[in-house]
Amino acid sequence: GARWLYFNVTAFGEELHLRVRPNGRLVPPGAAAEWHEDFAVRSRWPLRQRCLYTGGISGMPNAAVAISNCDGLAGLIRTERDEFFIEPLERGQQETEARGRAHVVYRRSAARRGGPRPLQHLPVTAPHSPLGELPNSLELVAEQLAEAERKRRHAKRDDYNIEVLLAVDDSVVRFHGKEHVQNYVLTLMNIVDEIYHDESLGVHINIVLVRMILVGYRQSVSLIERGNPSRSLEQVCRWAHSQQRADPEHAEHHDHAVFLTRQDFGPAGMQGYAPVTGMCHPLRSCTLNHEDGFSSAFVVAHETGHVLGMEHDGQGNRCADETSMGSIMAPLVQAAFHRYHWSRCSKQELNRYIHSYDCLLDDPFEHQWPKLPELPGINYSMDEQCRFDFGVGYKTCTAFRTFDPCKQLWCSHPDNPYFCKTKKGPPLDGTECSSGKWCFKGHCIWKTSEQPYSQDGSWSSWSKFGSCSRTCGGGVRSRSRSCSDPTPAYGGRHCPGATYEYQVCNPEECPGPYEDFRAQQCAKRNSYYTHQGTKHTWLPYEHHDDAQKCELICQSAGTGDVVFMEQVVHDGTRCSYRDPYSVCVRGECVHVGCDKEVGSLKQDDKCGVCGGDNSHCRTVKGTLAKAPKQLVGVVKMFEIPAGARHVQIEEMEPAAHGIAVKNQATGDFILNAKGKEAKSHVFLGMGLEWEYTVENGKETLKTSGPLHEAISVLVVPEEEEEAKSSLIYRYIIHEDLLPTIGSNNVLLEEMDSYEWALKSWSPCSKACGGGIQYTKYGCRRRSDNRMVPRNLCEHGKKPKPIRRRCNAHECSQPAWAPEEWGACSRTCGKLGLQARAVPCVQRLPNGTSRAVHAKYCAGERPESRRPCCSASCGEGVQQRQVVCKGSDGSAAARCPGTKPDAVRLCHAPGCPGQLPGVTASAGIGEPVTPHVQWAPPEGPQNPVSKVSSKEPCLGDKSIFCQMEVLARYCSIPGYNKLCCESCGKKTPATGSPSAPEDAASASPAAPRAAETTSSPAPQDTTVDTSPVPS
Repeated sequence: GARWLYFNVTAFGEELHLRVRPNGRLVPPGAAAEWHEDFAVRSRWPLRQRCLYTGGISGMPNAAVAISNCDGLAGLIRTERDEFFIEPLERGQQETEARGRAHVVYRRSAARRGGPRPLQHLPVTAPHSPLGELPNSLELVAEQLAEAERKRRHAKRDDYNIEVLLAVDDSVVRFHGKEHVQNYVLTLMNIVDEIYHDESLGVHINIVLVRMILVGYRQSVSLIERGNPSRSLEQVCRWAHSQQRADPEHAEHHDHAVFLTRQDFGPAGMQGYAPVTGMCHPLRSCTLNHEDGFSSAFVVAHETGHVLGMEHDGQGNRCADETSMGSIMAPLVQAAFHRYHWSRCSKQELNRYIHSYDCLLDDPFEHQWPKLPELPGINYSMDEQCRFDFGVGYKTCTAFRTFDPCKQLWCSHPDNPYFCKTKKGPPLDGTECSSGKWCFKGHCIWKTSEQPYSQDGSWSSWSKFGSCSRTCGGGVRSRSRSCSDPTPAYGGRHCPGATYEYQVCNPEECPGPYEDFRAQQCAKRNSYYTHQGTKHTWLPYEHHDDAQKCELICQSAGTGDVVFMEQVVHDGTRCSYRDPYSVCVRGECVHVGCDKEVGSLKQDDKCGVCGGDNSHCRTVKGTLAKAPKQLVGVVKMFEIPAGARHVQIEEMEPAAHGIAVKNQATGDFILNAKGKEAKSHVFLGMGLEWEYTVENGKETLKTSGPLHEAISVLVVPEEEEEAKSSLIYRYIIHEDLLPTIGSNNVLLEEMDSYEWALKSWSPCSKACGGGIQYTKYGCRRRSDNRMVPRNLCEHGKKPKPIRRRCNAHECSQPAWAPEEWGACSRTCGKLGLQARAVPCVQRLPNGTSRAVHAKYCAGERPESRRPCCSASCGEGVQQRQVVCKGSDGSAAARCPGTKPDAVRLCHAPGCPGQLPGVTASAGIGEPVTPHVQWAPPEGPQNPVSKVSSKEPCLGDKSIFCQMEVLARYCSIPGYNKLCCESCGKKTPATGSPSAPEDAASASPAAPRAAETTSSPAPQDTTVDTSPVPS
């Protein structure tokens, strides 16, 4: 269990005995901080977990303490009569003292000023001094924490966990200093966590910091738009969404983002901005907070309250009477002496929404950060592994020194130590490789109390952009970076994001008639590439598979054969003839918007205006009927100008004559140069895809355009046929390119119309037992039934949502699912503790299960902790883990023979007053095979308690024994032995505490007290936190 820390603080003539223990629910194991600079991750390190504390003051039942000891004491100390804020002096601001680090303590009452202040306005009087800001900016922080410890004990644990991404922008980092800012914000979030543990909230919510990002200068400035809180919040939320881990099961997947800044994002006095009821939403679960001292913890708590669904007290609810009493959601901060609390309206509003926030149900300590199994090499030396690999007599090779003994395991022959062999594999993880070091993932690293911390990769700086792939017509250039600063190690993740970044360059059209770049690459092969023993005229061909759009594939003009040229197209070649902007780079299609920006989602309107609304588009329609005057040659019917889009030409009546199309700029035919073709087909010409169909004797030709040059539409007469050829055509063109309107064509007035259309159903509100889902509507264009942006439809005409029941099948009854007991925390002689997880689990119809709120499980929750201790004398029990392992140390499925016993009786020397017992056998199991074997680790794992002997008292062994508050622990044998003299003078306590960690607080390993010294200054006190002998 968590052990208690004791500090003696003397401030303003009053001696305070602080009693605190770690807040183990704020920072989960494995949580990390990152430093971002120039929009890239520069470094990454684990967050400090063991320096945040909450507790109380001995002899003061209504006092409370919320402090950190990451780099000196910092935080809040509240007595029954006054409040203090403590902060360590900068090392350059203090005189060198032999007894330790100097601190400054500020009395809250001395800094208090009358009158209310807006919540968004917490001014700092000394903006250049981290200490100078405390008197004026901490007025609200000291709101009553008196009953925090008592309330924490009474609150239900593990109800809801808000997994937070904490972003700290460059203005905050520069103000506090990069070396201090992490400790400062951890202390800040410790106070936020304490605020959400207040009993008045009615729901137990843990603030869990899963990831912290220190944002660099350029990114910070780009996110905050001064004087525009709405825009700033939107950009911060989108940035936080871009930082989200894609896998919901990822340990760093956050539920909520908190952004701290000292930039002025709003009008004077605005301190926070947040969307209401945005929790768990990917783009709305975020808050923007102005940081100006520890009082910012209340701003963060307030804004997060909005995201949870709470409104301002007195604005839209009936809790105006509570605002003057220090309610968290009050629109004004009161400087009067009142205890902070959550109003009854905040409690009701939270209860209205909290059950819909499913993302808060998971426990990051139980599920997101699973303990790795014990490293297999702990129990086997390199010599033993050599024996397993090659046989009896083989040992670790010492004939030559390797750079890292964990890279490969080399073993020497029994008869010749200079003859070494290897199986090209590393030693088992956990194998000792040097004094104080072990092998992990092929590296010899220092041992730690936990598993080795994996090192995630981080990007290097971007290189400079290279040259453009084309001199005109739209090419691309690229730059690159490598995942080498640092490289991933020890199982760490690879760098997220792309290795290459691309830009469109030289987008202007090439001079002269338009030339298809893909067609040019095929035509170059006309002179030398042979297929089936002969040369061909090669035309471009686009494969229907998107994965092969950037392959160079050509089609023979003579035979129609399609041939893969076994190479990719040049960088800058358009991916598809249906997309005029996206280009191929390194054999991959890169999406480009109409604004020529890579990754842009902008699109042309119908006549080619990028991001346009069709307001400049005109539709031209024409009809023409002609009878050929001669049966030789071709007859020109009409022209369609360059820039035309959505071109459609069709015969009104079946005719023997054929339609032909000629490029006016080059004079080349692209269709029916020799007369009417019999088959419908899709072909490529003039850099476009054309669809030619012949159905019931009528021809139709379509292309989406745009035409790079004007075309002539002709009729190829058939011999002995003098009938008229009647054609109708239609196209859309920009008004600036509109041709002359004559007798054969007309200008259509066309206005697109839109309508609301059913798009989908919302997710069911319940997984089983009958939920509700609603219709979702989108905006649809009537002309082509395509979905378009919602703002094109009239909002007032949007249909009301239709609701229907869903998932009507019955829910299975949730049940407690206790997991296996963990190992005993101690192996002998003292109190130990075993723990296990006991989640409430519901089986789903698809065979999976999910963890649900504990209140849904019937019956009392099985115990999750139990004491365990060993016998120091007499008869006891030994346990051991027996697993099946292969010769390489890995887990095996089957072992021959009977599984050895996992439990046995054992005998220590007899206890005084008892008859001597018989010593039990100490065998460790039956013979095993050399390949697959039962491998019982040595040593007792969970002995059962027996009787211990009583020794004569030789006096107290700790100064803690004289503290009256600890007298109730005299009933615990371990404490009684430690403080036998003091306990002998007192009446034994009537009962012992149930929490084993209380007993451990007085053990010799307990942290030593800290003595503080007061200076005569009336407003601040110099505090010395050097340890004194215990």
